[in-house]
Amino acid sequence: MTAEIVNLNKFRKARMREDKDQHAEENRAKFGRTLEQKTADAEERRRRDQLLDGSRRILNPEHDDDTDRDA
Repeated sequence: MTAEIVNLNKFRKARMREDKDQHAEENRAKFGRTLEQKTADAEERRRRDQLLDGSRRILNPEHDDDTDRDA
């Protein structure tokens, strides 16, 4: 009855690799986005910025910046 010698580093590293793979899978599910989602968000952001820029009021026509505004 002799005991089989095992290398515990192999088991430790294998477990760490499995944990890392599981964590990566969770992150892909949580933060991963499709190309369509990214494109739709970019388009929405562009429309929103265009609407805001079109609604901008110029308080002093001589100066384009809003530094003349009273707080």
